[in-house]
Amino acid sequence: MNGSFETLEPLRVELNEFLPLRDVVFNTLRRAILTGRFKPGERLFEVHLGEQLGVSRTPIREAMRKLELEGLVTMIPRRGAIVAEMTVKNMRDVLEVRRILDILSVELACERISPEGLKRLAESRDAFIAALKTGNTITMAAADVAFHDIIVEATGNLRLTQLINNLAEQMYRYRFIYLQDDVRHDMLVKEHEEIYSAIKAKDNKAAAIAARAHIDNQEAAIIKSIKE
Repeated sequence: MNGSFETLEPLRVELNEFLPLRDVVFNTLRRAILTGRFKPGERLFEVHLGEQLGVSRTPIREAMRKLELEGLVTMIPRRGAIVAEMTVKNMRDVLEVRRILDILSVELACERISPEGLKRLAESRDAFIAALKTGNTITMAAADVAFHDIIVEATGNLRLTQLINNLAEQMYRYRFIYLQDDVRHDMLVKEHEEIYSAIKAKDNKAAAIAARAHIDNQEAAIIKSIKE
């Protein structure tokens, strides 16, 4: 591809006095990839990116190396950086692990969530419904992440939290695709309600079933989107 980002709104870097420029550039480009601004297979031109962000090519190159390590960019000899493709194999690898971690999270949350945590979970469930009405995929994704983060937090298990956080960036690309299809929004609301109700009832088995179904449905929908 020839860098279709040139037809979009200008890409801007938000300076942060607490972060080196290379990290700010990295965060900016990573977000652009995760949210689908840069499409899988799209070539990223250092010169054009530098002009848009108002930086030299050095922090762009450094950012590309970090993006390659995260699996978001592929470096091709004599061609430069290409946004990594989203394959069914990679998606399944991610969701296989996430499925197990989510099931464990809801099971532990059934046992450990506090009344305050349950209240926050209900509020987050409602906030996700409100986010769907905005039609903004970034807003929807943030609300979806917040709902699941409260469940993970309720486990009180730091190792589990770290494992889920390590998958978060890879999961985000697939979550974004899933949320863009508004046909599936009603199902997502139903699944969140089932997970919340099971945790509220402290029903480990129902919570595990709901969490598994939530991931299984995402996997089927994302595979369909990728193949299309």
